[in-house]
Amino acid sequence: MSAKTSQYRCPICQYVYDESRGAPREGFPAGTAWSEIPDDWCCPDCGVREKIDFDEVVGADS
Repeated sequence: MSAKTSQYRCPICQYVYDESRGAPREGFPAGTAWSEIPDDWCCPDCGVREKIDFDEVVGADS
């Protein structure tokens, strides 16, 4: 029984943060929930947007 994970997409460059994969190069191991990411975290690919600007990917399979 695995927990449901979500994905969040940067509206500028389309980078996707996947909770099941995390972002190890950013210091977030696999399984890091979106709620645990700091509010001032910026997109690692474009660096332009803050966490609040990311859109949840609805219906994504993790």
